[in-house]
Amino acid sequence: MTFSLVARCAETGMFGVAISSSSPAVAARCSFARAGVGAAASQNVTDPSLGPLALDLMEQGMSAAEAVAEVQRRGRFIEYRQVLAVDKSGDTAIHSGPNSLGIWTQAEGQDVASGGNLLANDGVCQAIVDGFAASTGHLGDRLIAAMRAGLAAGGEAGPVHSAGMKLVDKVSWPVADLRCDWTGDCPIENIAAAWDIYKPQLDAYVQRALDPREAPSYGVPGDE
Repeated sequence: MTFSLVARCAETGMFGVAISSSSPAVAARCSFARAGVGAAASQNVTDPSLGPLALDLMEQGMSAAEAVAEVQRRGRFIEYRQVLAVDKSGDTAIHSGPNSLGIWTQAEGQDVASGGNLLANDGVCQAIVDGFAASTGHLGDRLIAAMRAGLAAGGEAGPVHSAGMKLVDKVSWPVADLRCDWTGDCPIENIAAAWDIYKPQLDAYVQRALDPREAPSYGVPGDE
């Protein structure tokens, strides 16, 4: 019921996850990223513990492939799960259990991996990877472009209702964590609209956390 990608910006080292599903609040359960470590997605009959486990293993020094192999070894009912990971070198790995739902598939490239289930066709994940590879600019822009490419290639077999995009970069919290937990419209376009608003303010929000004395004004009434 989901398609997603995990990705790394080779220029900045930023990591990101973007995901969409017919299920509600998919990003709350399925998307994980840690600055300086990597990004992971755990989906398809979701076990939300697997994403943090993959990140813990990569933080301990494992590559994405080693971490996903260890997740396969430790995970319960792993035959039902899909797990995607990208590490600090931009290497990727994917586990798709044989009990993944409907048409399921996966695709990988340098700095990007995509997986999905209950898809309209088996070309969706490759379209996501190709869309990411063909895009330029900020990692957030590239994640949106990749998700749009997956949707244009067919997306899920039915309509999607939730989506999310998470970015991490240098600090211990996500520098962007945008979610649409339910809509009758296109949740990916909802996330894209939120990103258009948030992107110009991203650095200011980080600066306010690090040192508000050096941060720009808030731009609200009463702010001087």
